[in-house]
Amino acid sequence: MSVILVLVAFSVVLAGGFLAAFFWSVRNGQYDDTYSSSVRILFDDDKPAEPAAAPSAPVKLMNEQSPNQ
Repeated sequence: MSVILVLVAFSVVLAGGFLAAFFWSVRNGQYDDTYSSSVRILFDDDKPAEPAAAPSAPVKLMNEQSPNQ
C-alpha cells in the first residue's frame, strides 16, 4: 500500500513539473509563431477559387406541367 502512495505522490509532482514547464514556455513566447504569418502571402494557393456558375436555364420540377400541355 505504501508503494502506491509513493507512486501517486511522484506522479503528482511530475505532472506539476510539466504544468510549470508549460506555463513557463507560454509566458516566454515559445508558442508564438512570428515567421509563417509574414511569409504566408508569398506562397501561391494550390488551386484558385472558381466562382459559382449561375444556372443558364430554369429548373423544371417533376410535378410542374409545361404551358403547352
